[in-house]
Amino acid sequence: MINLVLFGPPGAGKGTQAERIVEKYNLHHISTGDVFRANISAETELGKLAKSYMDQGQLVPDEVTIKMLISEVDKNPEAAGFIFDGFPRTKPQAAALDEILESKGTSISSMLALDVEEDELKDRLKKRAEVSGRADDADPEVIQKRIDVYKKETAPVKDFYSEQGKFTSINGMGSIDEITNRLFEALDKLS
Repeated sequence: MINLVLFGPPGAGKGTQAERIVEKYNLHHISTGDVFRANISAETELGKLAKSYMDQGQLVPDEVTIKMLISEVDKNPEAAGFIFDGFPRTKPQAAALDEILESKGTSISSMLALDVEEDELKDRLKKRAEVSGRADDADPEVIQKRIDVYKKETAPVKDFYSEQGKFTSINGMGSIDEITNRLFEALDKLS
């Protein structure tokens, strides 16, 4: 079973690349952003709570995020593995994910981190806002806050996986296909 954490700042291309990885390696994709948006559009209590944090460019509290992730893993017991996109975002979340997977007899195989220059991230997010209509991608102040939160609170998760020998940095610059090929090369080494 391959379980991956696909990591990178907002706009790095995690969602796009996750789709390609899922297709090739038959993993179940769990995107916290998609889970949050589904709850928000359904106007669940969890969705309303998540939205209040997301609208301010803040991270959704760990306990809320972790409960949603456990539910998603439990819904897919036959999965050949999982790709976690947008989770974990903090060291406590990474430790919680390890515990969740360990209780199911598995673990994270690797964290693949997409490294992208900040100016490129901002350009990608602006383009995504035009295509998807996501308001959080259109506001330069919210974009900057999301990038700043990533650098301060999320980037340290790299250390968590580095200490376990599970961290791989991937050059996230270039064409979508070039980035995909780099990810596939890293994944093929895990098999």
